[in-house]
Amino acid sequence: MGMQSILRVGLRVAITGAAGLFGGGLVQAFSKRHEVFALTRAEADITNAEAVRRTLGELLPEVVVHSAGIPDLDICEADPAKAFLVNCHGTRHVAEAAREVGAAVVYISTDAVFDGTKRTPYTESDPTLPPTVYGRSKLQGEKVVEPLPAHWIFRVPVLFGSGKTNFVEKCLLRIAQGETYMVAIDQVGSAAYTLDAAAKIMEVVEARRYGLYHLSNRGVCSRYELAVKAAELAGLDSARVLGKPDAEMGRRAPRLKYAVLAMDALRTAGFEEPRAWEEALKEYIATLPAFC
Repeated sequence: MGMQSILRVGLRVAITGAAGLFGGGLVQAFSKRHEVFALTRAEADITNAEAVRRTLGELLPEVVVHSAGIPDLDICEADPAKAFLVNCHGTRHVAEAAREVGAAVVYISTDAVFDGTKRTPYTESDPTLPPTVYGRSKLQGEKVVEPLPAHWIFRVPVLFGSGKTNFVEKCLLRIAQGETYMVAIDQVGSAAYTLDAAAKIMEVVEARRYGLYHLSNRGVCSRYELAVKAAELAGLDSARVLGKPDAEMGRRAPRLKYAVLAMDALRTAGFEEPRAWEEALKEYIATLPAFC
């Protein structure tokens, strides 16, 4: 790792959005070393300030990992009020409740805070100019968390992992059923395996290296390349992955043409980057039921 300043094991960690794709990975990773309180909407509806305050007041966590939110770009674009209620105001409720109990906060953000017009990897210091409601709502969530004395912000890209249907699994299920899977051929970025990203977040949290981080598996891929590689690794017909321009995909929210994340802050703080996305994807697909 390059750093040996592990704080200690046995932190009390509350994780919001525990039923979500990334939330599940975070629960799995942190549970190996810490006491974890996995919070779903039933335990802590983040749109209800009093419910969040009451829950954290009872649990008294030392760290709150806030992964709850609406991650679907098209849903956010269709209902901006709901997007900001959950992704921005919900984050404010979590941050305020965490401050009251003296807990540090981890906020899970997104590569969608950028405008996608750059052609070299986005660094943590690059200006943000999100073109979507989702990106703007998540950026406002960042601004809510930034004033906290003890916080981490992790911007992550498209995720794949167990626990909830994701881009990769949708692709494999469609092809396994003899259908084609249409994907944007001009959408280039990073990708992250939830377990790899969660383990790295835990490492940074344990070291108490606060700040803003970009986090993904190493390497660059288009959504088309990610889908094709997944099909190949699963032993399926990758020719059933069809690519066309994002503008022809018929989706409500625009997707970033380029959203590769540079992990400068991670390296500067003395941490290693996660392994290559191809290696992580192979491990993930090995955990799935056979597609035949």
